[in-house]
Amino acid sequence: SMGLSQNRQAQIFSVATALSTSLLTMHCILFYDVRADYVEKRGQFRELHLKHARAAYERGELLLGGALADPIDGAMLIFRGDSPAVAEAFAQTDPYVTNGLVTKWRVRKWTTVIGDGAAVS
Repeated sequence: SMGLSQNRQAQIFSVATALSTSLLTMHCILFYDVRADYVEKRGQFRELHLKHARAAYERGELLLGGALADPIDGAMLIFRGDSPAVAEAFAQTDPYVTNGLVTKWRVRKWTTVIGDGAAVS
């Protein structure tokens, strides 16, 4: 037949997959501002928050997250997805947000060009 060889089909498929993955993947940073007494108040919600974060990590959405230090006045969480909606949904349902420990949050698109999984090469 005049069809493409299986090897060639596989090559084309892998290129197409890489292209579609890079087009669908973007990084976003979720920034949290927290209450002055955040360190004292977070204890009762910490396990629920970490469970929420672990679930997002296991889904491949959350890459890295944690509180800012010296001073502990906020947090940063890095997400991967096809839109900022993943990070926004995380914030809207995070026990730290719903229980008032986070005073303000915002999501910013992040154009990644260097490093593992950079969206733009």
